Amino acid sequence: MFTNGLWAEELGSHFPLSAKECAFYDENGYVKLGQVLSPPLLKDYREEITTKVAELSIGKPPLDQRTTYDKAFLQVMNLWRLSPKIRELVFSKRLARIATELMNCKGVRIYHDQALYKEPGGGKTPWHADQYYFPVSNNNVVTAWIPLQDTPIEMGPLAFSEKSHRLHQGRDLAISDESELTLARVLQEFSQNNSPYAFGDVSFHAGWTFHRAGPNTTQAARQVMTVIYIDQDIRLATPRNKNQVADMETWCPSVRIGDIIASPINPVIYTRDETGARAAS
Repeated sequence: MFTNGLWAEELGSHFPLSAKECAFYDENGYVKLGQVLSPPLLKDYREEITTKVAELSIGKPPLDQRTTYDKAFLQVMNLWRLSPKIRELVFSKRLARIATELMNCKGVRIYHDQALYKEPGGGKTPWHADQYYFPVSNNNVVTAWIPLQDTPIEMGPLAFSEKSHRLHQGRDLAISDESELTLARVLQEFSQNNSPYAFGDVSFHAGWTFHRAGPNTTQAARQVMTVIYIDQDIRLATPRNKNQVADMETWCPSVRIGDIIASPINPVIYTRDETGARAAS
């Protein structure tokens, strides 16, 4: 139920993905889509997201006293559970349908959301693949990366290593200085897309697509909201590292290994019928 009728129509509407865009995602492990959400809508939700990030980041040490990971951004998760307004954006059928069509699955659940605010002077985000952290049974995982302003190179937009979702080397690395150094060498043979984002652009990347972001050298925060979607039929897999154990306990409460990840905090957001099929080639 939308509490803000102003944006209900846009958030519930269909973004027409082309066959070319779906094919690009399959081939490269990501796709950047233009003007998925309108700047006025994003400005409205940005105000609420920024307020929550500030509230939940009180007491954070100064940048020069943080680890490489913590210098990269302020990270606040599952804001949908804290704000009915943010829930409207996170549970948007417009975004969830894109995720469903890109993965070519029946429908999607939310895994979790997270705000990623790279402060002025914030450091680089090292090379990594998100699915290192996810104890899931298949590769139908996709993250929507939603900048809440124009994001030029100087702010540290997301950079993708194209076709790297097929690479197995480096999948055992957590985001760290080590992952940055190791993957920078490993990924030299892959093309990289680090182009800026216009306000309203949204990218979607697969769980095993390696990506990074540069530092924020501007005087303004790089404000980004993300939503991680999983196939509605995906199952909880046996964790392969301590980070997956933590994810299992935090994001998949009460789910047993081998069962569909259908906990109260992993609801189905969108299920398609024949009208929601991928665009034909």
